[in-house]
Amino acid sequence: MAEGESSGEDGKQGPMAPDELLAHLDACGIAYDLHRHPPLFTVEDSKALRGELPGGHCKNLFLRDRKGKMWLVVTLEDRPIDLKQLGAAFGGARLSFGSPDRLMQYLGIIPGAVSPFALINDTGRAVSVVLDKDMLAHDPLNYHPLSNEMTIAVSPAGLQAFLADLGYVPEILDFGSLG
Repeated sequence: MAEGESSGEDGKQGPMAPDELLAHLDACGIAYDLHRHPPLFTVEDSKALRGELPGGHCKNLFLRDRKGKMWLVVTLEDRPIDLKQLGAAFGGARLSFGSPDRLMQYLGIIPGAVSPFALINDTGRAVSVVLDKDMLAHDPLNYHPLSNEMTIAVSPAGLQAFLADLGYVPEILDFGSLG
């Protein structure tokens, strides 16, 4: 068993460790630049510590509806999000934030480390992925690789290749048209 993994009573391995994710990206030929830093828990923390890190800076919202359906919404960090409008775009879903326990159960991460790279831990493919159309115009894009003590910069094509490798077909949403 690799460092950072655990085996539960059902024999299922625990969440992937950041170094395992980076090895997966390497194996897939997805280029990235790695930056290590103190733990960041909020967009404000990130803005204060990132310095001159180029590219699109993103926020990631782990959401659920009352029926238990889950979404990972990935947008530019300054994008205002109205959960009622977003729910309407998702067919009338009443959205709320997923709990830390649900976040760990499905994506294997703690609050503050949410990113599309956590989808590698969603082995049941229970989480739907929504990407901000405007975000994909930035190159590179910056996300945490399963730890809020690191940031990786990856191209939009690299992000989409990663998602495709996992079997995800993300919805590309024009957040500017909501409302």
